[in-house]
Amino acid sequence: MAAARLLKYLLLGVGAFILTAVAVIAFDFAFLRGQTPAIKGERSIAALEEIELGGVKQWILVRGLDRGNPVILFLHGGPGMPAMYLAHAWQSQLERDFIVVHWDRRGAGKSFAAASDGSRLTVSQTLADTFELTRLLLDRFDRDRIYLVGHSWGSYLGLLAVREHPEYYAAFIGTGQVTGDPARTTAVQREFLVRAANRVGKPEEAQRFVAPDYRITESDLFRYGAELHDATSLWPILSTGLRAREYTFSDAINLRKGAQFIGREMVYDVEPHQQEGEVAAVDIPVFMMLGRYDFNSPSPLAAEYLDRLQSPLKKLVWFDKSAHFPFFEEPERFHEEFRSMHLAVEKFWLGATD
Repeated sequence: MAAARLLKYLLLGVGAFILTAVAVIAFDFAFLRGQTPAIKGERSIAALEEIELGGVKQWILVRGLDRGNPVILFLHGGPGMPAMYLAHAWQSQLERDFIVVHWDRRGAGKSFAAASDGSRLTVSQTLADTFELTRLLLDRFDRDRIYLVGHSWGSYLGLLAVREHPEYYAAFIGTGQVTGDPARTTAVQREFLVRAANRVGKPEEAQRFVAPDYRITESDLFRYGAELHDATSLWPILSTGLRAREYTFSDAINLRKGAQFIGREMVYDVEPHQQEGEVAAVDIPVFMMLGRYDFNSPSPLAAEYLDRLQSPLKKLVWFDKSAHFPFFEEPERFHEEFRSMHLAVEKFWLGATD
């Protein structure tokens, strides 16, 4: 009898704990989210803003210790997978020396509603939005040029942008850099997965990867550390994103819906199309910060592309503990390399104007 009562009280206690936890989480998402934490300092900026780009409302996050620092515009991947919800986990050091701007493009993340205006999702419109936001940042912070960082699909968008309007940008930085040869990308991915499966004693899986009709998935790449080097699933990214103060519950729900919608609906109306060609030349410095273990956008192919790309200044930086997300996996190193790159770029432009 006593044991039964004890079990009853234990279950009641567990139930109360669960209800309390759910209530706390619900209160957090309902009333404490949708804002960005302040940064101490009279010259700091920490702003989560809904602005109009291309006639529709879209969200940006702007953070930095000093409004006088250089400005970075970060173009997320996907094409509909935002990076704003990861900012709190990796960029605090970068905010000391730069103003970092994240932008959830139309249909993505916090800007999910912008995809419901009835207009087509096109690369040309995305580029127009990019230029409009760039001009806004140039005017707002009284800059001649800003830095443009492109991650994954954003690296494709970024190179299109700097090719068309090099006068807006001090340098382009590609990470998780995509290239224009889908056949080679698939071949390199297969080779990597076969080696990885055999190395851990899974020959049956290696045989499946070899099959010409087998379609490689992101789950395959995650499982073997080719997306996040020290993880085998998306969970570290998801769990990090759930702690983002900038995202409400509805934003979190819309994240996946937006990514799927944009991936399905994006119209490629600018040459080259993604994975069907490459930007051959740009007129500004280009840096590629590549994860050694990235086989989502295989880094060996990105390094070869940088060799082909014509640019007045270019440099390859390897991140030996990273895969597809060097900024997230090695944030301290990313900050150090960005500071070093900034010095090189300043020297370049000083020489260009002499």
